[in-house]
Amino acid sequence: MERLHSEFPGLVSYTRFVEFLPSVLVPLYVYLRTACLGTCTGISFIDSTALAVCKNPRIHAHRVFAGLAARGKTSTGWFFGFKLHLIFNDRGELLNLLLTPGNVDDRQPVPTMVHKLFGKLFADKGYSSKALQEELRRTFRVQLVTGVRSNMKNALMSLMDKLLLRKRAIIETIIDQLKNVSHIEHSRHRSPVNFLVNLLCGLIAYCRQPKKPSLGLGTLPALIA
Repeated sequence: MERLHSEFPGLVSYTRFVEFLPSVLVPLYVYLRTACLGTCTGISFIDSTALAVCKNPRIHAHRVFAGLAARGKTSTGWFFGFKLHLIFNDRGELLNLLLTPGNVDDRQPVPTMVHKLFGKLFADKGYSSKALQEELRRTFRVQLVTGVRSNMKNALMSLMDKLLLRKRAIIETIIDQLKNVSHIEHSRHRSPVNFLVNLLCGLIAYCRQPKKPSLGLGTLPALIA
């Protein structure tokens, strides 16, 4: 690093870099919201992912996110932290996001997140709710399409909806990239602000990458919206 000092004369130390992080939180959020989000194509996918802020054995001793994070449960087990709710289109573009404590039901934030959407919103069985489907249809003109739980009656579904529901794995691929490439999750945060800055930077990095997971539907969404 010393030999590059002449190339970067204004480079700050790690300590000063950490001190600067809170000052970029709002600009990063505004940049993500105004310059990074994609446009709705009529086909959208929603899912949530756990963002653990510490290892489970350290939950009772954890203090950084006391009063903010909460214990939640996913298909892989319990965690302490937050849930990141995400909506993407069929081109892999981020449309909306919301961060909640880890104990919030996946269905609860949906009405808040779909106000700029149209067409169909595909989700897993965890989002199944007749009341939610009716609210989205009546208030936002959005059709929620989910899988059917084992204890529910089969519902009539078009062949196109069945095929697109199977393509819901695209959002799981994106979440895998966010966690393993953009590193939006780790358990060494020293403050909530640093956690948010790290999360925003990871999301922006994904939004700005030139090639994203895509279904390659072309103009098909416009035909079925």
